[in-house]
Amino acid sequence: MERLLLLLICFLFLSQPNNSSSSLSFNSSTPLCHSHQSSSLLHFRNSFSVGQSLICDLYSYPPKNSWKMGTDCCGWDGVTCDTMSGHVIAVDLSCSRLQGPIHPNTTLFSLRHLQRLNLALNNFGGSAISSKFGGFANMTHLNLTRSSFIGNFPSEISHLSKLVSLDLSWNYMMRIETPSLKRLVQNLTHLTELVLDYVNMSSVSPNSFMNLSSSLTSLRLYYCGLKGRFPDNIFHLPNLQLLDVRYNYNLTGSLPTYNWSTPLKSLRLSEAEFPINLPNLISNLKSLKELYLSNCNFIVSSYPTFLPNLTQITSLDLSYNNFGGQCPWSLLNNAGLTYLRLSGNNFIGQLPDLSTNQTQVSSSNSSSNSQSVSQIPSNLVSLKLYDNLLNGTIPSWLYDIPSLQYLILANNQLTGHIGEFLHNSLVALWLNNNKLHGPLPLSISKLVSLRYLVVSFNNLSGNVESKIFFRLKNLSYLDMSNNPLLSLSSFTFATNILPNIVQLQLSSSNITEIPHFLQTAENIEYLDLSKNQIKGNIPKWFLEVGKDSLYNLNLSYNFLTSIGHLPWKHMDILDLHSNMLQGPLPVPPLGVSFFSVSRNNLIGEIPLLICNLSSLLYLDLAYNHLSNMIPPCLGNLSNHLIDFDLKSNSLHGTIPSTFAKGCYLKSLKLNGNKLEGSLPQSLVHCRKLEVLDFGNNKINSTFPHWLETLPELRVLILRSNNFHGTLGNPKTKFPFPNLRIIDLSHNEFYGHLPTNLFNYLKAMMMNVSANKGELKYMGDNYYQDSVIVVMKGLFFELVKIQSLFTTIDFSNNNFKGEIPKSIGELGSLKGLNFSHNNLTGCMPPSLGKLTNLEWLDLSSNKLIGEIPIQLADLTSLEVLNLSENYLFGQIPRGKQFNTFMNDSYKENRGLCGFQ
Repeated sequence: MERLLLLLICFLFLSQPNNSSSSLSFNSSTPLCHSHQSSSLLHFRNSFSVGQSLICDLYSYPPKNSWKMGTDCCGWDGVTCDTMSGHVIAVDLSCSRLQGPIHPNTTLFSLRHLQRLNLALNNFGGSAISSKFGGFANMTHLNLTRSSFIGNFPSEISHLSKLVSLDLSWNYMMRIETPSLKRLVQNLTHLTELVLDYVNMSSVSPNSFMNLSSSLTSLRLYYCGLKGRFPDNIFHLPNLQLLDVRYNYNLTGSLPTYNWSTPLKSLRLSEAEFPINLPNLISNLKSLKELYLSNCNFIVSSYPTFLPNLTQITSLDLSYNNFGGQCPWSLLNNAGLTYLRLSGNNFIGQLPDLSTNQTQVSSSNSSSNSQSVSQIPSNLVSLKLYDNLLNGTIPSWLYDIPSLQYLILANNQLTGHIGEFLHNSLVALWLNNNKLHGPLPLSISKLVSLRYLVVSFNNLSGNVESKIFFRLKNLSYLDMSNNPLLSLSSFTFATNILPNIVQLQLSSSNITEIPHFLQTAENIEYLDLSKNQIKGNIPKWFLEVGKDSLYNLNLSYNFLTSIGHLPWKHMDILDLHSNMLQGPLPVPPLGVSFFSVSRNNLIGEIPLLICNLSSLLYLDLAYNHLSNMIPPCLGNLSNHLIDFDLKSNSLHGTIPSTFAKGCYLKSLKLNGNKLEGSLPQSLVHCRKLEVLDFGNNKINSTFPHWLETLPELRVLILRSNNFHGTLGNPKTKFPFPNLRIIDLSHNEFYGHLPTNLFNYLKAMMMNVSANKGELKYMGDNYYQDSVIVVMKGLFFELVKIQSLFTTIDFSNNNFKGEIPKSIGELGSLKGLNFSHNNLTGCMPPSLGKLTNLEWLDLSSNKLIGEIPIQLADLTSLEVLNLSENYLFGQIPRGKQFNTFMNDSYKENRGLCGFQ
């Protein structure tokens, strides 16, 4: 009887169905997968091409080996079936490198029994998320992250009432509107995980999140463009463990200050506008493991002198909060700490040595300002202290942390040698922009996991042995630039190192040849060898380097004489300026956006093929010997070209007149050629223009009043041409609203100085002292505008133009009449030159209001009267030239006039009081 009962129990146990197994069957000869579902899966996968993925792991692969017609789809990679019904209930095609759009009629949507779908990390070609995704009635998990979806989020997703997890993150071209989000929040009552990082929600009201499911454990809204007040009730959701609203710069809100009982383990508020009381926050969140508060609105601007127990914290980010004083090293005494980021503050002092007294520091009750570390933080994975004011040497214990993968100490004032590494766990080492000296240690060779090594802008010296890099097969990013005493000769002649290098920066490294090991660098993307001693022709083998990968190449400031054909298919930025290149102008690859070959010895005409560069934004051909005419088709590039520089060549003919509406040009520099005719009025279409430099040509025209309407124009240089006629009154109501530099010198203008124009130069009336602070320059990250101006009687090339720099030069014309009193209202003027004209009358006392003036030249005119005593108050005035006029009376004494020599007043027979 007992044996019978036992057999019955065993039978009942074995007969229990297991509905979630993936590919097992009690009868292995009977396929579980329905044929139409197998066909639908194959048709769906085969509708895409298979490309490359930079994001996915090296070992990911498209599921083609097991996905075969005639085989059981329940045994395919990434497919799970219900063992009772045989229906496909889960499909995981994440990181399968699929490329192409998902069409609304795709066979995927016929799999009506799907419960889990993961299409993450593919490239669906900018297709929208189809509304048919809302037809999977049994769906519990949907993951579409990083799959290049665009367009509006379909409200039909809210029909997935059983959904537990939804991840749409990093589809940054996708947009969610308030009505769709509200329906999603209201209908998905079982939701535990909602991930919308990097999805455009700039028009969403944060109140749309008020009715989120009480089951929610994870809410991630990183960099979504949210603005407005975040609802308070989110912080009281009973099961919420992770909240991430980082980098929503205009998102405001307030954290509960008392009776805040929450299971939150991870709170991420970086860059959002939440007032933070750090001690209070730590006291309330008993379960907290991760705290990210970079660039937050702290109620107390200094780092708190005491914090409650932090022993439970594993990840802490307090970067970019302008905390000062001593760095809170006692945080490192937390044995469980794995991630610490204190970068971007004003912490001072030295990195501490290990405390000799192990009981000196207790992690549970120590002051946060303690300067001792009691023991090596053996679980620390990432330490980021860059952008502070730390000094002294790097302590030896930092080289002896077995778990440490990321050590970022850049942009401090650290001194001493780089020590010896005792473990091989480091993945990233950033020590750049310090004052470190001595050799690169041989122990770097044992860092076999190292991917990033950055030691640029230090004082390292000695010979870099190539054997350091033999074992660093994973190193993809290396920057040793700007260490003038470092010898790289052995390193550059090595041939069998760094096979996986992707970014290499060796600027200002005294190398004389292109590194030989680049011959095997098949995946190189970014290469900077600028400011070295590389001479002669570029070797032929180099033209094969990174043929399918290289997108940024900088060989500027070398002594190259020839480069030949430019073969790189994906080149974006190509900088060859300041070499000795000879021969005709090379044509860059079609996709290039930045191309500079200025300051070389190139000859011949500009090839018409340049006009085919449809992605070109910056074109710099200045300071060569290019001749013939400017191809008319170059004007057509203005619908995308931002900076166009042809100055100091031998070009002749007329300026192209094909600047169309929607012109993007910000800077057009044609100075120092032989161009004729008049300025093309089609330039008025270029509403973004900031710099126009037509100086030193043969342009024959009247003053181009139509330029007055350009709202952003800051620099206008027409010097040394054949412009003529009067300037007259402005033709628009508010002319040149942003003009800061105007040079009309060495032309044939006549008539009175334009009093009404001076009345409207608003940008020159700004108070410079009110705008002091960090210097800003015209241009952007790719280029900075440069022009040649006459300052203090000498020619200067302003390689970078300060945005507040202002000057007027109307010299060497035929202007007559008096100097307008209104010139004194241009309070930001640095320089004023009206010399070599026929100006009459007295010098206006209002010139004494130009308190920022550094040079004033009114020489060679017919001015009369006394020198205004008010000029003595111009304490910034360094150069004064009033010679060759008819001035009389006493030269003012004292203050600034004591600094001027007699040459400033010569040929004024009526003046007295010379020194």
